[in-house]
Amino acid sequence: MIKKISLFKVLPFQILVSWMLIGSLLLAQKVTQIKFEGLAHLSPTVAKEIAGIRVGDEINAGKINDSIKNFFSQGYFKDVWVDQNGGVLIYHFKEKLAVANIEIKGYGSGDDGTKLLEGIGLKKGDLYDDRRVKKAKRTLIAKLESQGYYDTVVDVSTTPVGESSVSLVFDVNKGEKIIIQKQNFVGAEKLDQSDIELDLANKEKDWFGWMPWRNNGEATVDQLEYDAYRVKDVYMKSGYLDAYVSKPLMRVDFGSYNAEVDYQIKEGIQYRVGTIGITQEVAGLNTEDLKELLTLKEGRIFNIKRMRKDIKLLEEEVGNLGYAFAKVSPQMHKDPEQKIINLQYVVQPGDVVTINDVIIAGNDTTKDRVIRRYIYLAPGDKFNARDLKDSKNALGRTGFFENVDIQSQRVSADKINLLVNVKETSTGTISAGGGYGSYEGLMVNASISDKNIFGSGINTTLGFEVSKISTNYNISFVNPKVWDSMYSFGLSFYKKQYEYYNFTQDQLGGSITLGREFLRHFHASVGAGYVDNQSEANDNNTTSFVDGNITFYDPYGLYNDKYKKSSLFASISFDNTDDYYVPREGMIASINLEYASLSGDDFNSTVGSGEENGYGEFIKASGKFGFYYGLNDWIDYDLILRVKARATTIEGGDNEKLPIAEKLFLGGIGSVRGYQPYSLSPEDEYGNRLGGRKNASATIEASIPLSEAAKMRLAFFYDYGMIGENSFNEITRSSAGMVVEWQSGFGPINLVFAQALDDEIGDETAVFEFSMGTKF
Repeated sequence: MIKKISLFKVLPFQILVSWMLIGSLLLAQKVTQIKFEGLAHLSPTVAKEIAGIRVGDEINAGKINDSIKNFFSQGYFKDVWVDQNGGVLIYHFKEKLAVANIEIKGYGSGDDGTKLLEGIGLKKGDLYDDRRVKKAKRTLIAKLESQGYYDTVVDVSTTPVGESSVSLVFDVNKGEKIIIQKQNFVGAEKLDQSDIELDLANKEKDWFGWMPWRNNGEATVDQLEYDAYRVKDVYMKSGYLDAYVSKPLMRVDFGSYNAEVDYQIKEGIQYRVGTIGITQEVAGLNTEDLKELLTLKEGRIFNIKRMRKDIKLLEEEVGNLGYAFAKVSPQMHKDPEQKIINLQYVVQPGDVVTINDVIIAGNDTTKDRVIRRYIYLAPGDKFNARDLKDSKNALGRTGFFENVDIQSQRVSADKINLLVNVKETSTGTISAGGGYGSYEGLMVNASISDKNIFGSGINTTLGFEVSKISTNYNISFVNPKVWDSMYSFGLSFYKKQYEYYNFTQDQLGGSITLGREFLRHFHASVGAGYVDNQSEANDNNTTSFVDGNITFYDPYGLYNDKYKKSSLFASISFDNTDDYYVPREGMIASINLEYASLSGDDFNSTVGSGEENGYGEFIKASGKFGFYYGLNDWIDYDLILRVKARATTIEGGDNEKLPIAEKLFLGGIGSVRGYQPYSLSPEDEYGNRLGGRKNASATIEASIPLSEAAKMRLAFFYDYGMIGENSFNEITRSSAGMVVEWQSGFGPINLVFAQALDDEIGDETAVFEFSMGTKF
């Protein structure tokens, strides 16, 4: 006989009678077998553990009831009941529908909404639960309200998928955005509203607020309460330590969704720094030397931000001696009558610690050993804060990672693990770029490269450039750490054909280099190169004006250079910047030397040319310098200043011919923007560009953020360059403009808008250039 037991299909009045009857029927019976029917998400083994009933147990109605409750608590089932056939218990399950797919419409990117729902436990593959769906709906509305959207409506629809699944669609109709039209800082007299608002998440709408660098006034409601603390912090940066700032009161007109925000402020007195002292007993540190490093000085207006920076600086100085957990506590003694504050920094060094292990995470492609090359702390080393910072910067300079984070994990009183967590970026690049000018027309270039091929740290490039006047091919290979050593090795080959104004250069060449890193930030290399040059003068080398078109005259065969060049070169470079793409601190500098010997028959030498002795030898020396400084610590704004300079000089071969292809030119990206590439050089009386032996250029840039979310920046620049045959300043040109820098999903894109400032008649100018790349 089969008896059916179901927890939720018996009326309450009948439960007692039913269990009494069942209990009498089951008395003294034992379980001989347990069966499960309708299970999909649980295995029979797990189901037996949940039921809590085993073969050999006495059949007990109370235990069966408890087992049914246990199954319902798992959240997988709509119904559970038990049939009994003698000593056999048969559990029947009716499972809930599974969520086959979740689609969110109208909420930012689909990924944003999906991550939000996953955070509350609703994702593809879960079982459908009406309570959880309602919670998800409330969560979406609350999130949008925190972003300033009111009257948001979320409709949820379900569509069956087969017999056991359902598809969910959340259709989000965002409400109106609250716009802060006015902010009132009642009682603020000493500071301007623009200074107070600088760090706030909620700002008053500006004129032309729709522009990227202006305030659009959109309210971020969940940050409103924290803005009061930000206002307080602004006052403390200006010495007002006793300033009181109330919680903000937002008044919203729900007809127009315009808002006004009020803060009540009591400024108090402004404090200056009285005395500064440092209490420390760390061997190897001099207190007076430490005071010289501090940015907060006696007699200056107190600034809480500088004090925090000084605390960090002191902790780093102590950390350089192995004290990984050093703490610096400021003791502040205010004197309201004198309007001064006396500071005493108390240093608590803790224990000297050593590195137990270096644990690397987040590197799906890059090999662990490649990352370890750039970490200057190894197991067994004494901790050093400067080494830790340099390690993070070195990893950032590789260009392999979007983000690098190194944390310390305490293992014991004197040992720590370093937890290196990286977020990889695409290092393989399919790039395309170009520009447009009155001479070159449209130029297109493309290359395929990988700075970290197969995660090995090896840089490879295969590229080409094609335009109306050029065709270039190149292939290169650079291993910056041969066998994980300090040595580097590189090979490159190229084929170049470029039609200049007066001649077409045709070159085939290659080089090999061997280098070594030393003193952490320095790198030196030596190498050899070979070039086969076959230049030819263009057909139009005759000076004349025909219908307004200019052609050129080449009386001495200046451009028919056919020679072979063997060269030896050496270089030394320095780089301590903190990032590959957007450095905010550090310097790049290099010096390069090349000794070249030319061979070949100079068929161009003719009587009267002044260059009748054929090809010879020369030495080329060049230098490059770049300085990067972020002002965020000083002005609380991500402004980056960049200063760059380059110079090259060629010596030797005074009585021998120096081919045009080896001479120097200016113009275009990398020298003076606003002028066509290679268009600036000394000329002869016929207007032929001869190139120079000396050139130099300098650039000043100021880069500001346009959109952090879109990774867009705007840089303003001023370029100045000079070139000459015997001196640097025979020809000088300058330009100014701006560059839109965008780290897009397609790779880095730069749009250059330039204006030549002192161009002369005959100069070839270019007002726009661009470069772009697609990463894979």
